[in-house]
Amino acid sequence: MFQKNRVSRNAISSDNKQAWPALLDAGVSLGYQRNIVQRQISRDPAKGTPDGKQNMDRIRIVGGNELNGEITISGAKNAALPLMISSLLTAEPLVLENVPRLADVKQLERILENHGVDIAVNGRRPDEDDMGGQRIIFTANKIVDTCAPYELVSTMRASFWVIGPLLAREHEARVSLPGGCAIGTRPVDFYLEGLKQLGAEIDIEDGYVVAKAPNGGLIGNRVTFPKVSVGATHTVMMAATLAKGTTIIENAAQEPEVGNLARCLVAMGAKIDGIDTSTLTIQGVTELHGATHEVLPDRIETGTYAMAVAMTGGDVLLKGGNVKNLQAAVDVLKATGVDISQEKTGIRVRRNGNGLQPVDVETNPFPGFPTDLQAQYMALMTRSTGTANIRETIFENRFMHVAELARFGADIKVDGQLATVTGVPELRGAQVMATDLRASVSLVIAGLAANGETIVNRIYHLDRGFERLEEKLSRCGATIERISG
Repeated sequence: MFQKNRVSRNAISSDNKQAWPALLDAGVSLGYQRNIVQRQISRDPAKGTPDGKQNMDRIRIVGGNELNGEITISGAKNAALPLMISSLLTAEPLVLENVPRLADVKQLERILENHGVDIAVNGRRPDEDDMGGQRIIFTANKIVDTCAPYELVSTMRASFWVIGPLLAREHEARVSLPGGCAIGTRPVDFYLEGLKQLGAEIDIEDGYVVAKAPNGGLIGNRVTFPKVSVGATHTVMMAATLAKGTTIIENAAQEPEVGNLARCLVAMGAKIDGIDTSTLTIQGVTELHGATHEVLPDRIETGTYAMAVAMTGGDVLLKGGNVKNLQAAVDVLKATGVDISQEKTGIRVRRNGNGLQPVDVETNPFPGFPTDLQAQYMALMTRSTGTANIRETIFENRFMHVAELARFGADIKVDGQLATVTGVPELRGAQVMATDLRASVSLVIAGLAANGETIVNRIYHLDRGFERLEEKLSRCGATIERISG
């Protein structure tokens, strides 16, 4: 079924507006036509440019304002992507709620459409928060293509995870080796070794992973990861749901996003024990069915805005935020002098202008301090009253934002995987350039506290993971705007 570069004619494509009426009349997505919003080709940052080129917009910030008010936390990108991919495991509709409007979500939609997944988006309901997520229905009635081509996969690493469901359901897959942020090699060895343990035969041909499950499909087995890997856990867990027999995954990632996927799979009929632990036991079933599942709030976005408030001072309620999913970062922020409390509707973050205390941090897999908050925390420590050490243990090349923070006047020294940050009396606005997703938002945080004007360039990185960031911050008093490229 390898059909390289073929796009499904059944797919509801944002680039094929004329197909919508006929598709809806035909009953696409098993009757979920009502209230569907027709998607237009747009310069909306979540949709990219019409010709598929990177968005060259910039963000302008004038620093010095405190943040006060409320910010609604969007659905987690790192949860939404594997949930969307899990739709490949069943012929019935998978309804996902609270899906964020992000460039990576749009790109994954294109990849899934290429495999034959029909995608429909429900419109807003009258009582919904205007900052709330989308309700999207994914229906993979028939997989028409088991190839995930380079031009689609190369821009986003998580798209490689389709290899697990394709192998499990169709017993074959041809998937380009992945791309994404340039923050380290992040090899896919663990993914492939895990699938081999389930009986897959795997070769590398012309930059593609070619995988087959002979003898009627995957077979359950014990899979032990030598190092914690979120992506490998997602991939092998999805594949194991349709394998024959029992699969035990040892040293599984325990991130909340992994648990969110596991609970969705259970709702689809999978049999999984040990959710939220390092050992997952999966009893394979012959097929999965449709389900409705909610994407959990984004803990990285929550931590990012908490650090923004810590940087500027103020009082902000992060609606939907949950301390339980962010405990390590919350403990660190409290130690710096920030007041954080869990309320019924979210997390409240306050700082009254007192100096920030320096606190050392080492990134680790969950429940440790998240690597995806390391850049934001480094920005925060540039305004501490002393010196803080930040050790990165997850990725070997995740200090590329240091040079850009230095343009604000930050004092940062790097020695291998250790960054030593000495606080300075003030930051000064500057022209800066984003190097990856999380680094880009660290520059925004620095700009919020800097004296004068900051321009953040190459914010297409930012649009991959933060929904309507400038609007959320401006509602809380920040002077921030997007400048079209």
